[in-house]
Amino acid sequence: MSLRHAVLGLLAESPASGYDLMKLFNATLTNVWPATQSQVYGELTKLTHAGLVEVAAEGPRGRKEYTITGEGLEELRHWLTEVEPSGPVRHDGLLRVFFLGIITPLEAQTYLLQQAEGAARARAAYEHIDATAQWDEEMISVYGRIALEYGLRMSAAQEEWARWAAEEVTSAKARKASNLARAQHELARARQEESPQEESPQQERRREVTPHEEGTQERGDRQARRQK
Repeated sequence: MSLRHAVLGLLAESPASGYDLMKLFNATLTNVWPATQSQVYGELTKLTHAGLVEVAAEGPRGRKEYTITGEGLEELRHWLTEVEPSGPVRHDGLLRVFFLGIITPLEAQTYLLQQAEGAARARAAYEHIDATAQWDEEMISVYGRIALEYGLRMSAAQEEWARWAAEEVTSAKARKASNLARAQHELARARQEESPQEESPQQERRREVTPHEEGTQERGDRQARRQK
């Protein structure tokens, strides 16, 4: 999804000014695709230049009301039906789970319980929106409620998983895997300490210098100091 298509989607329902669009963003899309006022107004300018949006009316104090054009509607339909959603491809929180065996079971459990609490707070926020929003029969309201249900269900599933995972990291199987990883690390470090340290190229060069080369270098150093 992009801000461009979010603006086109809102204008597809009804014409709106930049101020009206910001109110709609804050009321409907802020949890999915937040945008600042400068971003929305900037996108409106770009869409107007591209012929996807046009000014339908102008009012006092420079107020402009925008409407989607035929080309804009075609672009929106193309995006909805032919462009594959990008979606998140990276998840920092989930990436950490792969390496929780590096820390203690208590630390791993604490991390996962924090994730559960975060998901619970998100669900509470979605429930508040559901209870306080003025749902009606307009498109953005009907389909917005469908989108909100995704947040409700996902946050509930995330909390359930995190609490389950918090118990799993203290299991005998998880402890065994963590102990094995630590043992392998200690073994690798012990081997490194026992093996002779490799000389750097500079150290090796100094060690290979012959007495004749050392004398030549000393004379050169003395000559350089006299020249200074």
